[in-house]
Amino acid sequence: MPIKLIENFPAKQVLEQENIFAIDNERAATQDIRPLKLLILNLMPNKIDTETQLLRLISQSPLQIDVDFLKISSHEHKNTSVTHLAQFYLSFDEVKDRTYDGMIITGAPVEQLPFEEVNYWQELMEIMDWSQTNVTSVIHICWGAQAGLYHHYQVGKTSYDKKLFGIYSQYPTGNHRLFRGFDDRFDTPQSRYTGINEKQLDSKLIRVIAANPEIGGTILISNDDHDIFLLGHFEYDTDSLKQEYLRDQEKGLATDLPENYFIEDSIEKGICNTWRSHAHLLYRNWLNDVYQLTPYDLNEIVTIQKKRLEERT
Repeated sequence: MPIKLIENFPAKQVLEQENIFAIDNERAATQDIRPLKLLILNLMPNKIDTETQLLRLISQSPLQIDVDFLKISSHEHKNTSVTHLAQFYLSFDEVKDRTYDGMIITGAPVEQLPFEEVNYWQELMEIMDWSQTNVTSVIHICWGAQAGLYHHYQVGKTSYDKKLFGIYSQYPTGNHRLFRGFDDRFDTPQSRYTGINEKQLDSKLIRVIAANPEIGGTILISNDDHDIFLLGHFEYDTDSLKQEYLRDQEKGLATDLPENYFIEDSIEKGICNTWRSHAHLLYRNWLNDVYQLTPYDLNEIVTIQKKRLEERT
């Protein structure tokens, strides 16, 4: 939440340079407050785990948040009961006339397929196009980030020789608002067979704001701050990579132990979670940012976002 400060207060300019929210008395007196409306497009197979992980992170904001969950209608969901989807998820037809302050598009275990061969690609493209006009800010996660970069910015993906799997340190490349309160180095779980072709990034439209020297950019954002791309999984639980590793072993896949994850690379010695605090901080910063950017009247979002797209082009 922003800090209310008297105009010309000495610390105000310093805080603004550090991207700390500070507002003056006049703005505070006229500020209206309402719940933030979020939409989560959950593409993960185990939807209940992903629901819990994301809700845990967004619940740390002092803001009241109303959350809707969105499902893909053109895909058979084999790992989640029809009853659960019918009770708690909406179809795109049910939300396409609505507006939201924020949206999250999760990853999906389809990254080794060409985008066009994913059986719900057409519906996903329609949803991603809609998100550009009906949502103030969108976070894309892992394969969802690769899909968004490909669809919106024509950035292709590259295949790795083996699975990128483990905990990797990243470094902010600038003083972006998303990193308020971050250390100079932070960790994030990575679990993917593909990356992005950074040579195809158009610096006029998008930039890397966090990177690892060995694996490249890990967090990207559009220059108008609308689209955020997280190539890792801030939302993962402590044992998520362990469960993935054990599943891969059961399937006979040649997956190495996750890097920098098990204490002394020993499953028996357990796991030291080194990303939890930054995960909470990143999502809290995002929600606070959305709170500052979004209009009080949700009906104004479409007009604002269409103007933004005109300026982008």
